[in-house]
Amino acid sequence: MIDPQLKYTPEHEWVRLLEGGVAEVGITDFAQEQLGEIVFVDQLEEGKEVKKGDFLCTLESIKTVSDMYAPVSGRIIAINPAVCDGDPQFAPELINKAPYTEGWIARLVMSEPSQVDDLLDDSAYQKLIEAE
Repeated sequence: MIDPQLKYTPEHEWVRLLEGGVAEVGITDFAQEQLGEIVFVDQLEEGKEVKKGDFLCTLESIKTVSDMYAPVSGRIIAINPAVCDGDPQFAPELINKAPYTEGWIARLVMSEPSQVDDLLDDSAYQKLIEAE
């Protein structure tokens, strides 16, 4: 499943634009299928400044470990407590069940909103995964 409202990276991350220059980010349905059952997500650091391409967190599944990178530059203003380690209701499997909704990973206030223009739209992302 590919959401036409989102933007995508070739590394299988997605970006949803929210009000106030905020980008909500996560991994795609394709990525979660490739990873398998996700069992752990590193604790991200709220307030941290990241540049596009910087390391955000590590996702561990029963099959492998994969790094997630910032699809845009900005400051992390929110971390999804449901999927990131440290919350009493910790449930990283939400990334598998609902990667584009409840399984979001972080929200960033973008420092360079024009970077979104460099991301893939849904049809370009569909072609990318078909080629893999």
